[in-house]
Amino acid sequence: MDNSVYQNPLITRYASKAMSENFSDEKRFKLWRKLWIALAESEMELGLNINKEQIDEMKKYAEDINFELAEKFEREVRHDVMAHVKAFGSQATSAMPIIHLGATSCYVDCNSELIIASDALEIIKAKLVNVMDKLAKFALKYKDMPALGFTHLQPAQLTTVGKRATLWLQDLTMDYNNLVNLQKSFKLRGVKGTTGTQASFMELFGGDEKKVKELEKRVVSKLGFESVYGVTGQTYPRKFDYNVLCVLSQIAQSAYKFSNDIRILQNMKEIEEPFEKSQIGSSAMAYKRNPMRSERMGSLARFVISLPMNCAITAGTQWFERTLDDSANRRIVIAQAFLALDGILNIYMNVSENLVVYDKVIAKHIAAELPFMATENIMMECVKAGGNRQELHERIRVLSMEAGKNVKVEGKENNLIELIKKDSYFKVVHNKLDEILDAKKFIGRAPSQVVEFIKNEVQPILDDNKKVLGQKGEVKV
Repeated sequence: MDNSVYQNPLITRYASKAMSENFSDEKRFKLWRKLWIALAESEMELGLNINKEQIDEMKKYAEDINFELAEKFEREVRHDVMAHVKAFGSQATSAMPIIHLGATSCYVDCNSELIIASDALEIIKAKLVNVMDKLAKFALKYKDMPALGFTHLQPAQLTTVGKRATLWLQDLTMDYNNLVNLQKSFKLRGVKGTTGTQASFMELFGGDEKKVKELEKRVVSKLGFESVYGVTGQTYPRKFDYNVLCVLSQIAQSAYKFSNDIRILQNMKEIEEPFEKSQIGSSAMAYKRNPMRSERMGSLARFVISLPMNCAITAGTQWFERTLDDSANRRIVIAQAFLALDGILNIYMNVSENLVVYDKVIAKHIAAELPFMATENIMMECVKAGGNRQELHERIRVLSMEAGKNVKVEGKENNLIELIKKDSYFKVVHNKLDEILDAKKFIGRAPSQVVEFIKNEVQPILDDNKKVLGQKGEVKV
């Protein structure tokens, strides 16, 4: 690493090798050569004056790019595509006259970018389902463990640790479905010519529309795809980039919510993210165990969430068939969105697989709040034994106020149950209080909901993606 110049932290710190390689110049330019070969081969098959020896020579050098030579040509011609045409032709010399025949730069630019985005979505999908798999296991393991539920970040009715995890899972399930729907609608730009009219190919094939249409079909098939945009300008519709960034943003939103929940739970000492044996939480406070993984998730997520607007502006400012003000912007935005989300999901996998649950702290927090929540149950038991509901309600209100003062003003423990045990109004339930205060009686259908949700909505997704399960999240630093 050259420490004298800026290094992109998405590469050096956060994203995986696979995602970094997916957006590399090497992959991009090899795809260009693959596209040129597919075009020339299809043109030959449809009768143009191209021979097999030329195709074979192109294939011979398909993976052997002289990057230094290409950079030299680009400095001369100020055009990246033509620089690589010249570099390719300097190796496959017999094919030089027919490389890029009839095509515009966006033939290789747009189609390669779409293929790269398609491959990147597959990387994201694999990591997404691995996070889902880990959260599903966590949810099932803790489906019966009562925990304080919160609304407005204030204690509310009980839930379970596992049920809360299904909320994170449900967000990801929605994200997965959106990602799959995007993939189903995926199309290449195809073979469209300079302004999308295919005029150059009509000229090459003497006005034969059937051959021009067949050319596009064959090229796309050789690249492993089926669908193309029916019409384009010079580029594929930039609204597709916005659609992609929206899906990435939605996944980032889900990760952000999870990371914030874990940070709060770690503050409460109920659940912690993993903490390495020699990890330092603070340079000043040696005792600290900061939730740095979750904080990093949130930090990267804010970046990804902010990016769809950028693509929306780009899509809206493409004048007529195309302007070039999209190029430099897209080189940065699209790749970095994927790299950042890749980093987020690496951390998400790592954290979700290694969460530490402190059951005694969770139980302690329940014990501090459950007496207030159980007053209705206590009152009903007394009424069933012949008590006066209105008198009982008033008595519980008075005792609750006293207990609340004990907690908030005196800073002591919640003593409502002790007060009830001393009050003759509630004598009939004194021997039932432990049973009434069993936390599992306050969690409703939470355990069943966990099982049903994972069986009906999560497991089918995991089954469809079982070949990619088993990944682990790598946190570099």
